[in-house]
Amino acid sequence: MGGKSDFLSIKELSFDEFHQLLGMTAEVKNEPERFTGSLQGKTLGLFFEKPSTRTRLSFEVGIYQLGGVGLYFSPQQLQLGRGETIADTARVLSRYLNALMARVFSHLTLEELARHGTIPVINGLSDRFHPCQGMADYFTIQEELGRLRGVKVCYIGDGNNVCHSLLLGGAKAGIDLRVVSPKECAPDSQVVNSALEDSSMSGAKITVTDRIEEGVKGAEVVYTDVWVSMGEEKERARKLNLLQPYQVNKKLMALAEPGALFMHCLPAHREEEVTSEVIDSEQSVVWNQAENRLHFQKALLIYLLKK
Repeated sequence: MGGKSDFLSIKELSFDEFHQLLGMTAEVKNEPERFTGSLQGKTLGLFFEKPSTRTRLSFEVGIYQLGGVGLYFSPQQLQLGRGETIADTARVLSRYLNALMARVFSHLTLEELARHGTIPVINGLSDRFHPCQGMADYFTIQEELGRLRGVKVCYIGDGNNVCHSLLLGGAKAGIDLRVVSPKECAPDSQVVNSALEDSSMSGAKITVTDRIEEGVKGAEVVYTDVWVSMGEEKERARKLNLLQPYQVNKKLMALAEPGALFMHCLPAHREEEVTSEVIDSEQSVVWNQAENRLHFQKALLIYLLKK
């Protein structure tokens, strides 16, 4: 990852680091007692500009299970709320903490925290990427199907931060990834091009299309996310109108491989991007996904703080 080890995007990982972290995640999940107390005395800052269920709880529980302490704070609880700069805040936090996880509106905030801080900075979600989610997702697919290379994954819906991380991770993993979105909601072209660069080395196949059947047909995994991300509330009516045909329901799942897995990073807006009939079905692995956030993030913390 080069220099001070931050984790802002899956793109920053080498191919070896990507697979090493997935392997460590399996060890942490299957042999948790081996890692008890491994980060004794370490302190993780948890900076949240946005509300959270899974990200906050999985990081707090994870650092606790490893013997460390997690400290939660929002901008209003810091001098940031009264005008102190991000750069000065990063410098001060670096004197108190061993690592900082930040969940922010703008990816630029993360980059500035990383630029001016001297401790590892972890992206807990930004408008551009959600790398911890993407890594936990690929761990889940590997756990469920026993492999990654060549697995046919269809992400359908808004080309958002989760989609971007799935693109970058899929390119590292050798996935056959189809992103299905209306043209107005397609993923950022720079992210797609970045994924295509890595795909040439891994054998991954990256497809971006607005044609539902082309993307879903034969998929072994069907993945969706909310249609309107936090901070995009003004776009809600427009996006719902554009994305309604892309709802994951029983009819759409029938286009996929029989028994295809259904994935969603949660929270889900039931009967919007996915029907309850699908998310509650035997094909759904969304609760395993949520649990695996904990295991991946424990592996990541060990990786970053035991160097």
